[in-house]
Amino acid sequence: MREPFRRLPDFIIAGSPRSGTTWLYLLAQRHPQLAMAEPMVPEPKFFLVDELWQRGVDYYSTKWFDPLPAGRVLGEKSANYLEAPKVAERISRVLPRVKLIFLLRNPVDRAYSNYLWSRQNGLETETFERALALEEQRERDLMPRLRYARPHAYFSRGLYAEHLARFFRRFPRSQMLVLLHEVMAARPEKVAVDFHRFLGVAELPQTACALGRVNAAKNARCEPLSPSLRRRLAERYGAANANLATLLGPDFELWSED
Repeated sequence: MREPFRRLPDFIIAGSPRSGTTWLYLLAQRHPQLAMAEPMVPEPKFFLVDELWQRGVDYYSTKWFDPLPAGRVLGEKSANYLEAPKVAERISRVLPRVKLIFLLRNPVDRAYSNYLWSRQNGLETETFERALALEEQRERDLMPRLRYARPHAYFSRGLYAEHLARFFRRFPRSQMLVLLHEVMAARPEKVAVDFHRFLGVAELPQTACALGRVNAAKNARCEPLSPSLRRRLAERYGAANANLATLLGPDFELWSED
């Protein structure tokens, strides 16, 4: 008996939060050969949220991909996939040939942007320094309704090598594209070409034009990130960034605080 036909994603934008994944989603929407799962918000998070995962692949296909135009390369964006330990294994079981795209940002800037986003959304009242000190305790005591959003995971989300390693163990490197937020901001057309080439569609750098900054966190009457705190936070990320450089190889230029 034949397996039922399911429309499923050819690629997933899987992280990281506050690093430009919304920009990449909008870039994909501008390409005539691509179609993205909708709505953009809330994200599907099928492989993350246990209650959705338990509904099965038919539900995933029907809800997010059946409505999309025929003949397109299909994609999903769920920015929290990168950080969740169970997600890589779940994706590999259902979509062993899927292409995975990760956008990474200097973890210091990512952490502060995450903090501003939490302040902006009424989920944070502490100073950034105090919030960093409280992170482990808050993660342990997290309310069930916030267990997937994790609004106070400022530092831990930036441990990219630890998170990426789970995907590297389950997928060939040829199925993964790692992009940098800083390159996206400075040379958006290059990111567009790299993204399109990876997906095997026509390279249209002009689709990046006029996108600008997307979903930027606003400084919700917060103290700016002081040079001393920035330096200390960069030092905390030192070993993790070194591990990331080893994982990604010598051609991948990472961040410097010099």
